[in-house]
This record gives sequence, structure tokens and C-alpha cells, in this order.
Amino acid sequence: MERQRIDKWLWHARVVRTRTAAADLAGKGLVRVNGMRIDAASRPVKAGDVLTIAFDRVRVLRVAGFSERRGSAADAAALFEDMTPPSPVPAAQSASGLAPGPAARPDKQNRRALLRLKRPGNE
Repeated sequence: MERQRIDKWLWHARVVRTRTAAADLAGKGLVRVNGMRIDAASRPVKAGDVLTIAFDRVRVLRVAGFSERRGSAADAAALFEDMTPPSPVPAAQSASGLAPGPAARPDKQNRRALLRLKRPGNE
């Protein structure tokens, strides 16, 4: 195989869950092939094409191969090379994705200071 329809390739590469979803994605113009927006699911792709997909997030994939049928996730990973740039993580976020909490509970003096600040009329 030297080419394949974009909707079949997206489905075989497990970018989307169903072929209908792949056809909708291509039909809505959310897929670019080598920088050109496509609007038809029947657009063929060939090895070496760079796809930019704006689905749940923007992904950049290079087509590495094709498959006759949808296989396992390991088989699907061999169909493309992921070229998506890493998203920057803000420095305030920790590995868990949450902002760091206080080092310790406030003591009695600090609690009273917080209550004074929260009291109405202190704005």
C-alpha cells in the first residue's frame, strides 16, 4: 500500500475511536495534510505526509506506514511518528497537576490574623 484514505488511516492509527468520528474530523476541516486544510474524508495520505490534527488537543503526526485493518495499540503506534511539541507546564504546578499547598497548618496566632482579614469591613 502506498496510500490510504485519511479517515481509514486515522482510525487504524487509533487517533479516534470510530471511523465515523475520523470522517467527521476530516469533514469539519480539523485535519491538515502538509499544512493544507482538508474537508473530505476521502483525501488520500501517503507515507511521509505530516498531519496536524486539532481534536482534543493539537497533534502533529508523520505518516510512517499503513495497515489493512485496525490492530492493537502497538501496531497502531508503528503507523506514525509523533512530532507534537511538548506543552509547557507552568512552574506553579507540581507533578500532580495541583498548586502546592501550605507547608503546615496555621497556628493559633496565624488563624486569628486570617479571621481578622476575613471579617466584614476589612476591605
